Parts: sequence; C-alpha cells; structure tokens
Amino acid sequence: MQARLNRLTDAPVGVVGAGRLGGALAAALRAEGIPVEGPMGRGEVPAGCQAILLCVPDSETEAAAQTVAGAAPFVGHVSGATPLAALEPAIRRGAEGFGLHPLQTFAPAPASVELAGAGCAVAGSSPAALALARELALVLGMEPFEIDDDGRAAYHAAASMASNFLLALEAAAERVAGAAGLDEEEARALLAPLVRTTVENWIALGPELALTGPVARGDEQTVRAQRAAVEAAAPDLLPVFDSLLSETRSLAGRRVPA
Repeated sequence: MQARLNRLTDAPVGVVGAGRLGGALAAALRAEGIPVEGPMGRGEVPAGCQAILLCVPDSETEAAAQTVAGAAPFVGHVSGATPLAALEPAIRRGAEGFGLHPLQTFAPAPASVELAGAGCAVAGSSPAALALARELALVLGMEPFEIDDDGRAAYHAAASMASNFLLALEAAAERVAGAAGLDEEEARALLAPLVRTTVENWIALGPELALTGPVARGDEQTVRAQRAAVEAAAPDLLPVFDSLLSETRSLAGRRVPA
C-alpha cells in the first residue's frame, strides 16, 4: 500500500549523515521552512519523520537503510551512482524508496554551496516517492530530472568527469606552470580567469565553437614545444597530455568552418 505524502511542513525530514552533504541539505531545508531532524550520525535513527534522507557514503547506503527500516514511510539516498535497490532493507519494512542527487559540488567550509539552479537527479520506487523527491528538489530551488537505475552509472561518470576530473586537470596545470617559475597559488590566480571564461564559453557555445588554442588553429610547432615542456617539467603527466591532445584534435575535427 502506497504511503501518503504529507506536505513537507506537516512532519520533519530526517537527515542521517553529518558530513558536508548532510549538513548542507539539512541547513538548506531549514532555511526553506521545512522541519528537519538532524543531521544525525550514522547508526542513529530520526523519529517521527515522514521521510529519512541517507547522506552516507555509497558503500554504506544499504546498511543505513537497514538501520532506519520501519522508522519512516519514505527513505531516500543522495547517491548519484547507487541504485534504489540499495534501499531494499527499508522497502521490505514498508518504506517507499527515493533518490535525490544534487548535481553540485560540496567542498569543505568556507567554500559556498549554491543549490538554487542546480540540477537534481531524482528517482522513486513509487509515484508518491518520486513526487516527494521532486518536491524536495523544487523547494530547494533545484531542477529535478529523472534518472533510472540503468542510467545512473553513466550519469554519475559524466558528473565526475565534469567536476572531479577538471580539478585533477587544473592540479596538473599548476604543476607544469612551476617550470615557468610560478608557484601553485600564483598559477591558480593567473589561470582562474582563463578557466572561468572557458567554462562560460562552453556553456554558451558548446565545446566545438568554444575551443581555441594551438590545436584548434593547427599550430603543430607550438604543440610540440608544449609537449616537450611537459615532458621536462612533469614526465609522469605526459600520458595525460597525450590523451587530452588526442581528444582535443578530435574535437577540433568536429568544428564547423566559419
């Protein structure tokens, strides 16, 4: 029998997991007038809630669902890659499962977190559970979109490539900049406007039209000089450089002539 979805202000939302994401979601929900229990530590069970949101590492989702089984009519997780099947221990006890994954990064304080305008992947084991996930996303100002279990790994891989891998690339750029006499903080400050403009151009134009630089203009002499500089400064980064060079050449090949 499907659980009844109350208004979000009728009963608290429990948050389990006091890490970055759990703390940020609890604070954001409270700011919108939603009563919240938590964030509680792992192993604790919020009481009197219409929904419990598990903000725990992916590998601990199933165990956390077992801990809160029977405590609320709706139990959800915030993992991008984990299927709803991980909530099965709670579902077997009568809960309806849902997924709520903010497509946003949650860095340590004092970094800010902006949920408004961010995408939010939602899923539900029932229409009521999906409706709850959508409502939670909307009340926080996010844009909900549905992802089924079959697509979750690809969706999460895309998110990691766009965010986590970008940071790995910028860290590599900082290292190579050291060969030009720039320390990490100097390199970061000088490269930041370039990175911001590149991202904004990608958003506005797409990758093909936003692409600039020696590969885009066919300047192989400069590319060879760059490769030699990377080899001298950080030879372990050469495979990364070569792989990205290959991808950039493919991207340049897809450019539409002006």
